[in-house]
Order: sequence, then C-alpha cells, then structure tokens
Amino acid sequence: MSTAPSLSFADRLNNVETSAIRELFKLLGKPGIISFAGGFPDSALFDVDGIRQASLAALEQDPGAALQYGATEGYGPLREQLAAFMAVKGVADLRAEQLIVTTGSQQALDLLGKVLINPGDKVIVEGPTFLATINCFRLYGADLVSAPIDGQGADTDALERLIAEHRPKFVYIIPTFGNPSGALLTLARRKAVLEMAVKYQTLIVEDDPYGDLYFGEAPPPSLLALSSQVPGSRDLLVHCGSLSKVLSPGLRVGWMAGPPELLSRATMCKQFSDAHTSTFAQATAAQYLLAGRMPATLGRVRQVYAQRAQTMGDALRSELGDAIEFVQPQGGLFVWARLTGSGGKSPDAAAFAKRAIERGVAFVPGMPFYCADGDPATFRLSFATAAEDKILDGVARLAQAL
Repeated sequence: MSTAPSLSFADRLNNVETSAIRELFKLLGKPGIISFAGGFPDSALFDVDGIRQASLAALEQDPGAALQYGATEGYGPLREQLAAFMAVKGVADLRAEQLIVTTGSQQALDLLGKVLINPGDKVIVEGPTFLATINCFRLYGADLVSAPIDGQGADTDALERLIAEHRPKFVYIIPTFGNPSGALLTLARRKAVLEMAVKYQTLIVEDDPYGDLYFGEAPPPSLLALSSQVPGSRDLLVHCGSLSKVLSPGLRVGWMAGPPELLSRATMCKQFSDAHTSTFAQATAAQYLLAGRMPATLGRVRQVYAQRAQTMGDALRSELGDAIEFVQPQGGLFVWARLTGSGGKSPDAAAFAKRAIERGVAFVPGMPFYCADGDPATFRLSFATAAEDKILDGVARLAQAL
C-alpha cells in the first residue's frame, strides 16, 4: 500500500490540460514514422558555425558579462542589436530600452498572463491559435473568446463585433503565418486592427515568431511597424518576437516591446521566475546579430522551406484531391487543412490522425487549437523538418489513410 501523501494542487490547474501535441509525440517512436506533427525548425539548417563563432566571441570579448548574472530587462548589447534588427523590418523608432529580453517569446506570453489577467477577464484569441497560448491564458483564469479567421487572417469585421461586445482585457493575434493556420493578415486588416485598438482603447498583443520566414514577396509590415501610421496605437500595442524559428530554439531568446508601465511590471514578474534570460545565450545572440550573418541564414532557410511547402501543397492536391481544402502557405512552417467529407469519407480529423499513425505518418488534429467552437475537420501539417522525398512518401500514406 502506498504511503505517499495526497497533494493538494492549485485550482488554476483545473483550467488547463496536457498539450495534445506533447501527448502525440509519445506515439512517434515507431520506426519509420514520418512526422508532420511538430512545429520545430529543421536543425539541419542551423548556422552551427556562425553560432560557434558568436559564442567564442562572447567569451573572448567580455567573458565576465557573458557568464555572470545579468539585468532582468536583458543584456544591453543584445537589446541594442534587437532594436537594430527590428529597424531593418520597418520599426525605425524602437529604442533598446523599449524592449525586454525574454526566455523565448513564450515567456512573454506567460508574463502577460501574470501582469494583465484576473480570473474571469475576457481575452480574445484567434480560432484557431497557438495551443500554448490557450493553456497559458487559461492558467491565469482568462475567459477566452474565439475570433474567426479565414485565409487572410483574422476576420476584422467579426473581431470588431467581439471587441464591442466583450470589452476584453486584450486581443492576442498572430498576423503573419500564424500557428497553426499559416494565415497572413492583409495590410488593410492590419490597419483596421490598430484602428480598433484606438477606437475601443483595447490592448493588442502581436505575436510574431514566423514573420521572417516568407517564401516570396515580403509580408506586410508588422503591427508594430504600422503603428506609426495610426496615432495612439503604439500605446495600446505589445509586440512579441523570437529568434527560435530563425536562429535556434535552444538559445531561448525572445523579446517583448510594449508600453513602459507594462514592461516594468513584466520585468518585476520575470525577476521572480528566472531572474534573467541566460546571459551567455544573450551574449551569443548579440554577437551573431552583430556579425551580420542573419540575412544569409534567413535566405537559406526561406529557400528550403519554400520548396518543401510547395512540394507538400502539390502532393496534397495530387494525392488527396477534393478530400481536403487548404490555402497554400506563403511563409511559416505549416499547412492548415480541412477534410471536406467528399466522396462520403469521414470529416473527422482525429479519427483520420489515428489511421494515419497506423500508416506511419503523423500530424496534429485541429480541435486543440480552438478555445471554443472548434472545427473537428481541421488539422495541421508541418513541412519544416521533412525532406522532400519524405513529404511525398508521407502524403501518399495520408491518401491511403483517408
């Protein structure tokens, strides 16, 4: 008989559940399985030599700073480099002191939950949206409201109606190649979101981990870059960025720009959790950006992902035909698809996922990405980590599993 004590856990844990994606990973140890399930960048594309040189430079130039405790707000040279990185993307007036460094952009979301959300507060998120965001905000007691999206991102007419009805504490959106939708918010809709922020005095949180992963023409400017065109919107905007998808997730370097009073409170809460993001990782990232290697790295990554996305899209159209529908991604890591039920086939993506696993291919059903009113026919495929021959083989297996 067990003598272990019965532990009493926080009630807030009742609002969240284990990530469906993490649970799926337990099934991926089967030999020969082809995975379209993860949301990872391809480790074969990491600029290992560049990161090695950057880490050595960090140790050679200022080893004390790289290996010592640091400021909670972030390592000064990295904040300067991040401001310069954002300037290249059209945010010319962002100063280093107007952003803080976070342990990945996901910590930024957690800090927003800590400093903004009271139990019962309304928060609007896209449907579908980043799964970790749903669980993070629910952990702090948010009452999540789902805003519909289409192939061009958030439906801004519907979003405005929801803002007017619910008066949320804030709105969270991924305008550029969102996870899982891959959708790209149009320029007109971006401006409309900023105008709504001012009209309703509602905070907008822009999450932008994928904005640099475009395949052809550059996407519209970020909300942060556009905020200079909408007077008053900058004071109602939080921008979260990350180097995880473009450099290395192992460095765990993200950042958050926003109103000063919000950043000061986020910094205070960060002191209580990790004191500061790894100074060695920050110093390495700073040296990497200073060395000017990022443009070449991005060029190489974009080319590879663009070809894989095209290969997957072509294969899906050829092998599955009218059994699914999707918008060909213009960037990011994902294809967001929907079973149509054509030919009398079941439009249940969860059942499809189980049959696919039996055929040796994995993807993520779409329902966990919705906070409410989910579509059980939807599912997410990632093309990022699979070579083209594996993509062709995997899609052929999907066709067999229909």
